[in-house]
Amino acid sequence: MPKAKKIKLNPLQSKTLVLLQILARDADSSAPVSESDDIRITRLPHAHGNHMHVGAYTVSSKDASGLTNEAVWVALSRKGLVRENWQEEMVITAQGLAFSTGLANKFINASDH
Repeated sequence: MPKAKKIKLNPLQSKTLVLLQILARDADSSAPVSESDDIRITRLPHAHGNHMHVGAYTVSSKDASGLTNEAVWVALSRKGLVRENWQEEMVITAQGLAFSTGLANKFINASDH
């Protein structure tokens, strides 16, 4: 049986994926996709000052720059972590939800406002 190819993400792709995972857990920013384990992102956060709020967390705007970077979305789509039609609707796949970036606790902080 052939060995499954390991998915590798660059730092910006990893940061973007972990933010999408957080948004997928936030009922104000996401909704389930019927008949699948995928999650539709219904609202992206907007930066104010040098940060933005993602779910219950505060994230540096520079760490969230991949959310609006077409090359990041193309790469995540090619790797099966988001759906290919990301320009029309942003959907993180079940594979993307389960993928461990190892970053969740490294660059997000609980919001103080």
